[in-house]
Amino acid sequence: MADLGTVRYSVLDLAPVKADGNIAESFRNTVDLAQHAESWGFNRFWLAEHHNMPGIASAATSVLIGHVAGRTSTIRVGSGGVMLPNHSSLVIAEQFGTLEILYPGRIDLGIGRAPGSDQLTARALRRGLHETEDEFPRQVAELLAYLAPAQPGQKLRAVPGAGTNVPVWLLGSSTFSAQLAAMIGLPFAFASHFAPDLLFQAIQLYRSQFRASPYLEKPYVMVGLPLIAAETDAEARRLATSPAQRFLKLIRSEPIFTPPPVDTMEGLWSDAERAIVQSKLKLAVVGGPETVRRKLGSLVSESGADEIIMTSDVFDQSARLRSFEIAATVIKEAASAVPALA
Repeated sequence: MADLGTVRYSVLDLAPVKADGNIAESFRNTVDLAQHAESWGFNRFWLAEHHNMPGIASAATSVLIGHVAGRTSTIRVGSGGVMLPNHSSLVIAEQFGTLEILYPGRIDLGIGRAPGSDQLTARALRRGLHETEDEFPRQVAELLAYLAPAQPGQKLRAVPGAGTNVPVWLLGSSTFSAQLAAMIGLPFAFASHFAPDLLFQAIQLYRSQFRASPYLEKPYVMVGLPLIAAETDAEARRLATSPAQRFLKLIRSEPIFTPPPVDTMEGLWSDAERAIVQSKLKLAVVGGPETVRRKLGSLVSESGADEIIMTSDVFDQSARLRSFEIAATVIKEAASAVPALA
């Protein structure tokens, strides 16, 4: 069974825009967080593709990945993820092949099959491409082929891209991508930071059906978690009202700019809305250092995850940095204790 100090930890960022902020500030905060994450020893820093969503600024995901990679030096940077049905597999291979050549050994390509937007936006993105989520397995196969070394006589190549073998991950919030990742032999990341219901079922299917491949010898699971860490449990619960309000806005189809925290959510939502938001965030790790240690350790043990990727939708940038710093400290303390327990 996995132990808190024996797995890897990473950061997921959506380039959130504050209610009183702007996109330029969001990009500065993203770089700031990535640089701190690198110094604290996190394994990778991922950005996610969303479109037509005021409050999330990571639409041009590959561009932002390059921006972050150019301002860090060791941490892996990648997509969590690129929504492949929105794009040509060839174009994504060229983009990430370019990134891999610019920042060798540091680029990840996580891909998903959801639109990362509403249906109107999805149609605008895919105009003329005729791609749907149903064609996702074919697109994945094409992408892997474009990133592999070009074969003799191959007429269509990704230039750059061919031969870069950028590591490809499958992302999902259901069992579909878990089974596809197992069949192809790719690492799998589950989006339990916003859709936790099928997490354990997806992990079980992925591990039981996994086939070794040229990409991966044995299953590798990453689990997404919301993180809100502070000096005390009470302060963390207060900061956690920002992501709660954000989810509330999402289910109401309102712009999801990150709002400042409030002392209580009472009066802000209905009972039905509260139930939905709490179900989406039921795996959230919220608390002071001891609570973070306990909750994180419990999830790692229960899931058997190889890696945890955390997102922290805290309104104030200094509090967001502190949230990850507390987690990093807890992780380092757990890791340092592992040899003594052996």
